[in-house]
Amino acid sequence: MKILAIDIGGTFIKSAVMNEQVKFLSRSKIPTPTGSRADFFNTIAEIFSGTGAEGIALSMPGIIDAERGVCLKSNAFPYNNGVNVAQVVEKICGVRATVENDANCAALAEAGSGSLTDVDDGFVMIFGTSIGSAFVRKGDIHRGRNNLAGEVAFTFQDGKLFQDFCSVPALLKDYAQARNLSIENLSGKDFFRAVGRKENDALACLDRFTRRIAVQIFNVQMLLDPEKFAIGGGISAQASFIESIRANLDKVYAACPIEFPRVAVVPCKFLNDANLIGALFRWIKA
Repeated sequence: MKILAIDIGGTFIKSAVMNEQVKFLSRSKIPTPTGSRADFFNTIAEIFSGTGAEGIALSMPGIIDAERGVCLKSNAFPYNNGVNVAQVVEKICGVRATVENDANCAALAEAGSGSLTDVDDGFVMIFGTSIGSAFVRKGDIHRGRNNLAGEVAFTFQDGKLFQDFCSVPALLKDYAQARNLSIENLSGKDFFRAVGRKENDALACLDRFTRRIAVQIFNVQMLLDPEKFAIGGGISAQASFIESIRANLDKVYAACPIEFPRVAVVPCKFLNDANLIGALFRWIKA
């Protein structure tokens, strides 16, 4: 059986036809339409056309009721708020469709065959344009009453939302200000090249960034007690990023008056394919 997995991002839509053994049969990538709900669904129909897929598995940002297939709230695609996305896609394309939050998809991928396969309870944090996160409990997503469980982006630290200073754009903005650079011409690769050169400003920015992440990891550990944290997003491929989180987490533990077990912090396995793989897993589970 062939299933079309579609990962809808703010800038691009990535898609892949896969089988149930998670083998990629084909891939594509196109710009995300920004106009209207009609453009959104027409684009999905165009991606599906000619694939021969027998199902569609969607990953998208927002608060998603995956059981019903409804987008409850999405800042990226507000025209879909309250829309049964899965139902509309099924009507247009004529095959069974599922929809899941993108961070939840990444977590399902890591729990299914990635870095969380060896634990019952794990927590995933994805760092990109914003922050996605999910709590995996016994191999599935723990959602909470309002599908908000695990949403650390909207928790507060030092009077600011966590996503306001721990997204990748926030890291680059901090570095650009430190170096008096234009952020428009600055990329994550530029920043980590500076880290690799051991440039003082870059090292200081990375330390500030990962210190806040370490505090959040410790807080989540105290609330949910997961066995492992998996860190994702393109930035997680940088060994210095993961190492800096671990070093700052050690400092948090050292500052605590009570000795607690150390939680493992690891990079996600699937990186940019995580949402596609997790969307497939959700379709199979449904």
